[in-house]
Amino acid sequence: MTTPLLEVSNLNVSYGPIAAVRGISFCVNAGELVTIIGANGAGKTSTLNAITGLATVASGTISFDGTDLLSLPVERKAQLGIGVSPEGRRVFGDLTVRENLIAGGISLPARQAEARIDTLVERFPILKERIDQESGTLSGGEQQMLAIARGLMTSPRFLILDEPSLGLAPKIVSQVFELVQQLNQEGVSILLVEQNVRKSLAIAHRAYVMELGQIVRDGDASNLAADPTIHQAYLGAA
Repeated sequence: MTTPLLEVSNLNVSYGPIAAVRGISFCVNAGELVTIIGANGAGKTSTLNAITGLATVASGTISFDGTDLLSLPVERKAQLGIGVSPEGRRVFGDLTVRENLIAGGISLPARQAEARIDTLVERFPILKERIDQESGTLSGGEQQMLAIARGLMTSPRFLILDEPSLGLAPKIVSQVFELVQQLNQEGVSILLVEQNVRKSLAIAHRAYVMELGQIVRDGDASNLAADPTIHQAYLGAA
């Protein structure tokens, strides 16, 4: 069998006495778009933070293309081909759009970074229009596009997206999901964490459902989308 691109095994994450993630295992294969769905507090973001190094792992293993991620610094993870668009966008509000993109490509030689910016602003025309504007003055949707573009600066083969639709108007949400699907179709493997269950399942290949720090369901996204218990449990998030 093909080795998964990302493999998480028996992962536990705790904050003091609170167990945020409890013994979960999952994988993402090359070329897949996999989504983790669940309500607030389910442990989704803690799982992503463990992968990116923002949360301390109590036990378990995380590997990417056969390499142990837990022992690697953030910059080395980027060099392996992992890009991240964090929850809440987290753009640097007092920096311009260009400066935010440069920060995302800090590991790149200057000339390569500039070339990458040129490529990305063609893909995100609104960022081209706002290239010298302070990011804190952008709309929520524009900031989300910037956060995704910043995560793409190193031309990653694997992209982690944490709640990209959070707080956005419905029209912008649809644009974000169309973009995510397009990136996957272009060959980028994606791990998507989302509360928008319906749209996530519509574009994903496979899905994992988290509740109270555990994975309680998993399977083909289309099968889960057709499951009435999923609709009932996440009607408010759909």
